[in-house]
Amino acid sequence: MKQHQLQQLHVISTGRQPLHSFCKIAGQIAPYVTAFHLRERSVTALELLRACEQLVSEGVSPRSIIINDRADVAVAAGVKGVQLAWHSMPVDAVKRSFPRLMIGKSVHSCEEARQAEQAGSDYVIFGHVFATASKATAPPRGIEALRQTASSVQIPVIAIGGILPKHVSAIAHAGAAGIAVMSGILEAGDSLAAVKAYAAAMQSASEQAAERDPNEQAAECDANEQDTVF
Repeated sequence: MKQHQLQQLHVISTGRQPLHSFCKIAGQIAPYVTAFHLRERSVTALELLRACEQLVSEGVSPRSIIINDRADVAVAAGVKGVQLAWHSMPVDAVKRSFPRLMIGKSVHSCEEARQAEQAGSDYVIFGHVFATASKATAPPRGIEALRQTASSVQIPVIAIGGILPKHVSAIAHAGAAGIAVMSGILEAGDSLAAVKAYAAAMQSASEQAAERDPNEQAAECDANEQDTVF
């Protein structure tokens, strides 16, 4: 297992906001965010393409934009990558057809994470870790499951699901490379203040990691330099 510092903050659209509102917020919080995911199940390919154009016009780098499921739109828009779900095309098929795209896969177990890695996924998003209204009928998988998943693969694992700033330290200790947030930022009364709170929690977790054994910390930094995907 490679060690990863908690460095990535992914913001995922909720599907409940107008796309133009999401893009406006993205432009405001972009300096604090690693990647923006367009997770919009009910919009057309053209609407996704236009949303990518608006994100860029708001100051978001194309290299920070991920489109869920639609690899074809990601290529047409010239953005960083695609996030695949259980119903999406297989990772290896997307890799063959769209070799320049970075590919993420949503997973819910160690086995799914290993399969995604073997198929060529560049990272996985694992969840849901904590209770969340969007998955109200399903129990959260918890920190220990996240720890097991992170230790089972070499690629970065991004935690998702009910994550608040107070959870960031535990997520970092579990070995995750980042967190993914939806409503905690996008539906906050002040999205900029919210993203700053998550960023501060991540910085604090990094400082805590720096207080550990210097040799261990150096090894983690080397690993991060080798396999940062953004």
